[in-house]
Amino acid sequence: MKNFAKELKEFAMKGSVVDLAVGVVIGGAFGKVVSSLVSDVIMPSIGVLVGGIKFTDLVIVLKDKSIDAAGAVVPAVNLNIGSFIQSCFDFAIVAIAIFAMIKVMNHMKKRKPAPGEEPAPVPEDIKLLTEIRDALKK
Repeated sequence: MKNFAKELKEFAMKGSVVDLAVGVVIGGAFGKVVSSLVSDVIMPSIGVLVGGIKFTDLVIVLKDKSIDAAGAVVPAVNLNIGSFIQSCFDFAIVAIAIFAMIKVMNHMKKRKPAPGEEPAPVPEDIKLLTEIRDALKK
């Protein structure tokens, strides 16, 4: 049992596991921010633009509420189209934000060498072509 606990501790303390945990926590918080942005800012604005429609109220009633033979209320069956549209906007904004973040990260990876770093050596064939070009210019 001690061996299992030791292996579990080593696994949990690896950098990738900690990074993943941080990513999940930040992703959850980011998802809440995006959901609030969509439901509280974007969808009401779109609703005003299209004539005062509140998207969360958009439903298609498949079966109305009724009362069965025993007197119990049978709830209505609805398709909540407005909630689906709102979720699509949530997804689109998250996808765009993640795409932009990855683009920025990839751009930062393609950095130029620092002043103290030497550039990669130039292959011999490139050196030869450079000499030929310079000779032709003369």
